[in-house]
Amino acid sequence: MSSADLRRRRGDYGFDGDFRLVPAGGVATIFGVIWAALAAFTGFEIAAGRPVWAVIAGLITVWLSLAIVSYVFTTRVGKFEVWARLLGEFGLRGDEDLLDLGCGRGAVLLAAAELLPEGRAVGVDLWRADQSGNAPEATLRNAEREGVAARVELHSGDMTSLPFDDRSFDVVVSSIAIHNIPTAAGRQAAIDEAVRVLRPGGRILIADLARTDAYLARLRFHGLTGTGRRNLGWRFWWGGPWAPTHVVTARAKQVVPAGGEPTP
Repeated sequence: MSSADLRRRRGDYGFDGDFRLVPAGGVATIFGVIWAALAAFTGFEIAAGRPVWAVIAGLITVWLSLAIVSYVFTTRVGKFEVWARLLGEFGLRGDEDLLDLGCGRGAVLLAAAELLPEGRAVGVDLWRADQSGNAPEATLRNAEREGVAARVELHSGDMTSLPFDDRSFDVVVSSIAIHNIPTAAGRQAAIDEAVRVLRPGGRILIADLARTDAYLARLRFHGLTGTGRRNLGWRFWWGGPWAPTHVVTARAKQVVPAGGEPTP
């Protein structure tokens, strides 16, 4: 998917964040008030002839401004660019069955569906408020707008206990979702489930902003090969370099019949 394709995306994918206690509009208002107060305080200290406090307040204002810009860019532009590259590097044939854990409003799910004209893109989510306007209806509307509704399936379910049979998918992906599970045991269960539903030779691609080293260790525990972890760079910062996104990759072993070739 090219940059031009990204600009033509017709869906509404909201903003990423924890909006369980305060809705997205309230969060934006709070940060706006804080920024305005800091800017006003900086101006007041300059006028009062107190350069030390003016510099301190000014630096904090600049830092907050850059953090807000970074966050907005990532959630509205950057993550789409990065996932377009990741899916392009995957070399999908176009007939795979793909599962997106914590699909939300479909940013990754629908980008993958566009690459699967003969395949199936399945999303599972609990539809909690870790994304503004998160609901299956919003995802289905986006699928219609992107022209991929015929190859998309949505399920309401817990990624720690997936409603799918063993070896159901060729590809399992997840973006900024597994870290929302509050316990280490729960996050481990989500990785275990991803492995369980993966077909022999299938691939896993998990991007998250925390605990990716634990995901990697668990995938290796299950004997997956080609495992790796890397930083996805500034386009996937959540406010700055102190909050980067890493991606973990792995492949399930292929089944080799006695005296035969590996299964495709």
